[in-house]
This record gives sequence, C-alpha cells and structure tokens, in this order.
Amino acid sequence: MKISILKNELNESIQHVSKAISSRTTIPILTGIKLEVSYQGVTLTASDTDISIQSFIPAENDSEQIVKVEQPGSVVLPAKFFVEIIKKLPSKEIHMEVKDGFQTYISSGATEIQMVGLDPEEFPVLPNIEGNETISIPGDLLKNMIKQTAFSISTQETTPILTGILWNLSDGEFKFTATDRHRLATRAARLEGTEEVRFANVVIAGKTLNELSKIIPDQNMLVDIVVADNQVLFKLDRVLFYTRILDGVYPDTSRIIPSVYKTELTLETKKLSESIDRAYLLSREEKTNIVRLQTLENGGIEISSSSSELGKVREELDVLDFKGEPLKISFNSKYMLDVLKIVDSEQLTIAFTGMMSPIILKPLDESKALYVILPYRTTN
Repeated sequence: MKISILKNELNESIQHVSKAISSRTTIPILTGIKLEVSYQGVTLTASDTDISIQSFIPAENDSEQIVKVEQPGSVVLPAKFFVEIIKKLPSKEIHMEVKDGFQTYISSGATEIQMVGLDPEEFPVLPNIEGNETISIPGDLLKNMIKQTAFSISTQETTPILTGILWNLSDGEFKFTATDRHRLATRAARLEGTEEVRFANVVIAGKTLNELSKIIPDQNMLVDIVVADNQVLFKLDRVLFYTRILDGVYPDTSRIIPSVYKTELTLETKKLSESIDRAYLLSREEKTNIVRLQTLENGGIEISSSSSELGKVREELDVLDFKGEPLKISFNSKYMLDVLKIVDSEQLTIAFTGMMSPIILKPLDESKALYVILPYRTTN
C-alpha cells in the first residue's frame, strides 16, 4: 500500500471512526483502525464489537484530488498513536507506505514516522444488513430527538435495557422513549414516506446515540437508518455507523402517564428554569435536591427549598394559566432542570394528578415531547 493524502481529510475521518475505539477491549486488533486503499479512495474502519464506524475518503471530490494512490492495500494501525500523530503532522499532505510485515512509514514535511501495523485479515467483518426496514430522517431532527431523551437513560449497568433509548415506528410516527425508573422522556416526530414501515422494541444504547450525534453534521442532511434483527445501520454521507440492538424487552411505560389531570399550570420555561435553579443551589447542599412547588390563592406558584446549614429560599412566580385544584408537591430539582434545559419551547405545561403522582411536563410547541418526573414524599 502506498498513498499520498490530504491531512485534513484523513484527520476528519479518523476523528469519526475513533469514536468506536474502546480502551477496555481485550482484543488487540480492535485497538486499531483499519485502512483499506483502492483506486477509488481510502476506507477507514474501527469497531468495539458493540459499534462499528466506517468512513470513506474519495480519491477525488469536486475535481480536487484528495488521495493519490500508487499501490492499493490495507493495514491496521494502533489507534491511540495514529489518532494523535496525524493531528500534529506539519504539512497539508501526508505520505503513507506499508511494507513487509505491515511496517508502516508515514511522512509529512520533515517528519518521518515508523509504525508497527497489524494484519487486516484479523479485523472483524462488518455485518451485512442491507435490504431491511429503511427510513430517512433529517439529521437535525435526529440530533434533537437524541438530545431530548438521552438524559433520562439509566447509568446503572444492572439493568442494561434501561441504558438504552426505545424506538418505535408505527403509522409514520417515530417515537423515542428513555427512563431510569425515576424519570421518563418521550419525543415523537412524523416522518414522511414511512407509513408502511413498522418496528417496535428497538433499543439502542444512549451512549452510542450520543456518539452518533457528534458525527451528524450541523448542515441539513438526511440520515438513512436501516433496522435489522439485531443491528441498526446509520448512513451519513461518507460515514456508515453500525450499532447492535440491546437484548431484552423494554418495560411498558405508558401506564405511568395519566390521561386526566387534577391540576394544570402553564408557565414561561425560562422563568421557571431560573427559579428552580436558584432553589437547587440550596437543595443540593442537603444532598437531596428537593425543591417544593405550591400553588397560591392569587393564582401563582411558590418555589422553595431549604438547607439546615444555609437557610431557606422562597420565590413567587406568575403563571400564564392555572386549571384545577390547589397543590403542594416536592421533586428532585436536578431532574426538573435536566428537562427545562433541553426544552426549546418558550412555554410549557406542568400537569399533576396528586401530590404523590407523576409530574408531567409538556412543551407548548410542535415537538410532541413529554417528560415525567416522580415526586418525593416529604414530611412537610
């Protein structure tokens, strides 16, 4: 293998695929990045068995030569060193040559590097999941749906299925659900042209989807998603992102979302967030994060918290609309702030069915998002 390649193109692809490298792997070949060179361009692949990412660099793009191929071939290079050294090379162009025993020589400007490569034949073959259920979704929408649900996944590996986000697609509506048993986030969107496609109980690790989100470019582009029996493939321009579906059955969360409410408050999202943030400063000192919300006779609400060492904070807040019965409820302010920080809507409704029933938050926009927080039982 012998090529010359533009540094910025190679570095961008390395940054994409390196997200699949795990420091915990015990399989030596998976600590590396596989390079495959053909006259069409260079393909980089990395995998940790749970996720695999492949990035393609074409030989030419818009009549600009990116890769000059003198000899096709392949090699696996140690990712830890390869990722760092390419970023720091001095010249815009990099020359690479693989010789006997996979000894790899890299030069850029006056810098010359020799790396010990590995046999690419030992690298695992990527799954073939073409021809399954395929949908297309705008990249910015997919990033938003991930952001608006991933914060609610469980971080406890004792229940692996809850470390993932549940996907369901039916009648053209694509829905994400995440819960750690203390809170729940759902986000749905209607996708054109998917009315005939259906799948259920597709659960993908939240950490994996967060890594995917970093790869999706900010400019508007479509992401193709192929769903198979135990794998999902995301196609983004020159990047293929494979991930396995988590084993197990996701719990039925629909039962904890009430359909009728005793109390409904409509508030300005920013003012509520700022008020709870101030109360959180005191509540976190108690290691409980407990903040109280109480309706007032004048139609407003009171937000309060206390610390045995620091004192108390109390604040009255106007509401835009108030329906139903008076209420006093306590909740984890950090969980509430996690929701308020990702809500784009300027206004939201908080709904209750009682002081020990789930707290429902619904942004007043077109996002079809809904959040649930379980309240705290307190003595006062």
